[in-house]
Amino acid sequence: MSSTHKKVIVRKADRDTVNGYVAPANFVVDGKLELLNTTGNVVAIDLRDIKAVYFVREFSDSDVLARKTFTTRPRTEGLWVRLKFKDSEVIEGILPNDLTQNPPEGFLMNPPDLRSNTQRVFVPRSALTSVTVLAVIGAARRRRKLADTRQVPMFEE
Repeated sequence: MSSTHKKVIVRKADRDTVNGYVAPANFVVDGKLELLNTTGNVVAIDLRDIKAVYFVREFSDSDVLARKTFTTRPRTEGLWVRLKFKDSEVIEGILPNDLTQNPPEGFLMNPPDLRSNTQRVFVPRSALTSVTVLAVIGAARRRRKLADTRQVPMFEE
């Protein structure tokens, strides 16, 4: 594993959680999540057993996602998506508008409340029943003003 590690809370499909550290660049290897747990052992967890991986600021026993949906339309650029899990739980987030930035094993998204303990969420494709794109949120584009047809042209070109 690399020298830079991120704190994660892995929530398994059976509701069990595992705290540890992952290398942010390549945490999924051969269909398994490579995790350095808090006791110092490297553990490989099959993605089929994982519901979500929460990249957190601090390990805590409280609910990892306090707010699971946006209260208003998000302002951050990207794809506003709604993910529905096999157990019918629903969460929303922002994906990059370029889907090639997401790993093929799942979706790495920003949660609704970036000020909470959870900074990013990785959800394996195998944990989901549906992915719905709610909106494409882009940068504010300057709109070109259309020429007013009522205006009499003053100069000929």
